[in-house]
Amino acid sequence: MKKFLIRGVKPGTIAEEAGIAPGDYLISINSEPLKDIIDYLYLTSDEFIEVLIETAAGEEILYEIEKDPDEDLGLEFESPLLDDVKSCSNQCVFCFIDQLPQGMRKSLYFKDDDSRLSFMQGNFVTLTNLSDEKIRRIVRYRISPINVSVHTTDPELRKRLLRNPKAGRIMEQLGILAAGGITVNAQIVLMPGINDAKALDNTLRDLSALYPRLNSVAIVPIGLTRFREGLAPLAVFDPEGAAGVIAQVHAHQERFLQSMGTRFAFLADEFYLKAGQGMPPYAAYEGFGQLEDGIGMIRKFGDEVLKGHRRMVLKGRFTLITGTLAEAFMIGLAKELMDHHPQLLLRVRPITNEVFGPDITVSGLVCGRDILIQAGDISDSDALLVPDNMLKADDDLFLDDISLDQLSLQLGKPVKRIPVQGKDFLEFLRSD
Repeated sequence: MKKFLIRGVKPGTIAEEAGIAPGDYLISINSEPLKDIIDYLYLTSDEFIEVLIETAAGEEILYEIEKDPDEDLGLEFESPLLDDVKSCSNQCVFCFIDQLPQGMRKSLYFKDDDSRLSFMQGNFVTLTNLSDEKIRRIVRYRISPINVSVHTTDPELRKRLLRNPKAGRIMEQLGILAAGGITVNAQIVLMPGINDAKALDNTLRDLSALYPRLNSVAIVPIGLTRFREGLAPLAVFDPEGAAGVIAQVHAHQERFLQSMGTRFAFLADEFYLKAGQGMPPYAAYEGFGQLEDGIGMIRKFGDEVLKGHRRMVLKGRFTLITGTLAEAFMIGLAKELMDHHPQLLLRVRPITNEVFGPDITVSGLVCGRDILIQAGDISDSDALLVPDNMLKADDDLFLDDISLDQLSLQLGKPVKRIPVQGKDFLEFLRSD
């Protein structure tokens, strides 16, 4: 029977109170062996459970635990999934990892396509790795929500895009999940001349038939770096093309509102910024359910800042780093703040992405080495401000493994990690 090394025990939890310690092994729960973290979460959700532990000394102890439903035991494992991460079996023509330069963070080069990471961390998965039994397991264990990279519902087109003969079953798989009560959020990476236009119409129509279990669709534009030698010839959306996508999707949104009471499909901020159009109003994002996919981030951040700053006193001298895509928006926002707060200097420094190439314009892919070269004269700034989305979630590292401390040392100024939520950003600038 497989056993799982316990790396840590969270303070103040059931496991600590019971005396379970780092270095012990988890053997089973309710006499059931575990395959992975999904088994663990499912089996520990009951109010009364029996946990079999092997101590570091080799003694087996059965703990009878009574707890609140879904209360965490407090165990931390050597492997967060209690299993190896499933790698991607696709060869997508638009895969961003295939376009990475050398010298980036090592973890970026691993292609995962693991449904467990979708449930636990919000990753998007294609479902091509899942057998029918594994899909039934998702339904049986109520692993919800799950985020799915759809791209198109046309079976033959999807097989060509993912270069995987298993990719054509997407509507069948989504139907099984929806019928089983699993909430799905879908993503479409849109490519001009490939899965847009009529193909996009058909995809949105097909996916809307699964509403409400298929909860929403995020539509994001393809990103192309300068490292595409030997890869499929693809193009990015120009301003005219972006405007066309906006008109097309807005027409669908109107129909969906009338028939379903939701806009259902939402466009990434990049489309509006590329087309030079204003963002939809705050309410049009219906709670910002796909914010992590770049859907409505600009609108949410801007509205929170504009509504909140007048009740505060902001001061300080800062240089704010951003990508070129949001340059005009951030300059306008900074001007608004400085006009009302005379003790505030907030200079916006857009960074051209030389690492990935000029077609990559979003702030989340700005690298430390480009900031070092392009930061310019910051002698009159108290600190350089770097948005949180440029950095690793659990560490102050850029995609190229340059740290905030390294940046600060070379620039001779403090470099501060700032939140991308408007309210938290204002709190950072606030003077008490």
